[in-house]
Amino acid sequence: MKASELRLKNEAELQKELLDLRKAQFSLRMQMATQQLSNNSQLGKVRKDIARVKTLQREKASAK
Repeated sequence: MKASELRLKNEAELQKELLDLRKAQFSLRMQMATQQLSNNSQLGKVRKDIARVKTLQREKASAK
């Protein structure tokens, strides 16, 4: 997910996106714990997407 795509979303949509990403992160962590995760790089991608969303939320909050 690109930051430019996220910048177009409002605060409620960013919050929903963050919730979805956290659920995905939890699911990936459980798959890793049970050794069902075949592609470990997915976990890093989700973590970076969470960081992008949180950064944009902070930017929008400080702009107000």
